[in-house]
Amino acid sequence: MKRFRCDCGSAVFFDNGYCLSCGARLGFDPAVRELRPLAPAGDGVYTDRNGRAYRFCANGEDYGVCNWLRPAEQAHPLCFACQFNRVVPNQSLPGNDRRWRVLEEGKKRLFFTLMQLGLPLVSGWEDERLGLLFDFLEDGRSRELFAETFASTGYLGGVITINTLEADDVARAVVRSQMNESYRTVLGHLRHESGHYYWNLLDPGAELRAEFAALFGDEQADYAAALASHYENGPAAGWRQHYISAYASVHPAEDWAECWGHYLHIYDALETAAAQGLLGRSPDAMTMAQRIHAWRGLSTALNELNRSVGLGDAYPFVINNVVAGKLAFVDSVIRRLRA
Repeated sequence: MKRFRCDCGSAVFFDNGYCLSCGARLGFDPAVRELRPLAPAGDGVYTDRNGRAYRFCANGEDYGVCNWLRPAEQAHPLCFACQFNRVVPNQSLPGNDRRWRVLEEGKKRLFFTLMQLGLPLVSGWEDERLGLLFDFLEDGRSRELFAETFASTGYLGGVITINTLEADDVARAVVRSQMNESYRTVLGHLRHESGHYYWNLLDPGAELRAEFAALFGDEQADYAAALASHYENGPAAGWRQHYISAYASVHPAEDWAECWGHYLHIYDALETAAAQGLLGRSPDAMTMAQRIHAWRGLSTALNELNRSVGLGDAYPFVINNVVAGKLAFVDSVIRRLRA
């Protein structure tokens, strides 16, 4: 994440709606990926210091869940990122405003990284075959109305689905404990599921599929059987030698998505560290091997800092040489997707 400053000189942050020092209204302009201080110009229009005119996303104005801008002349009421939503939490129900805000914050950070990497982003409303959409769904665990349903977080046919319970800290902690996971976040889910989307979007040919199989295994292996075996028997012995997480060992498709998610995680964290003066250069100026080397050192420092203040590890994973090879493959796929 980049560093942002208000016109008054104070530091402001990606999710901010106002400068805490001068009170200026802030909005994120996705066209240039900048947080803009704004002045009201009447009739819902705001201008920046150069006179450019904007309106806020309707999801921000009506529900307080978005701080992204749209050009004042744009007819569509939603910002670029909110145009990817298909189903959002019912705002007439208590607590759903907070849940939606958490989900949008995670989605917006995902979009920022995808845009920084130059990856294609097309809404499923624009292109039904190749586009991406998001469903934020409830089920019987959060609403009696849905007592006969079960909404699973996942990806299918161009749609990323996130159960709204993932936006509830207590519920997510319970699931993390039940699943014996060391790390579970909304942003982590979104990064992981986007990996499934981009592999399908790439539609790799025989040569790339062969390279994938050599690293991850046969992606045509029976997914349902692999998942059932994982939940019944747990991960295979010695999984840490070959996978970034226990879940990555379920199936080659999940191994790919986990590595994709960690690639985005590492890129974003290194970009933030560089912006904050903790690294001498941004990840864009590094090779993949240099990124991994830098991240090994930085993540160790983050973990030690967390332990120093009584918290768990910020990055409870180990990038061995096998996983490093998989991350390098992800990097090569991203370069293909840019083209």
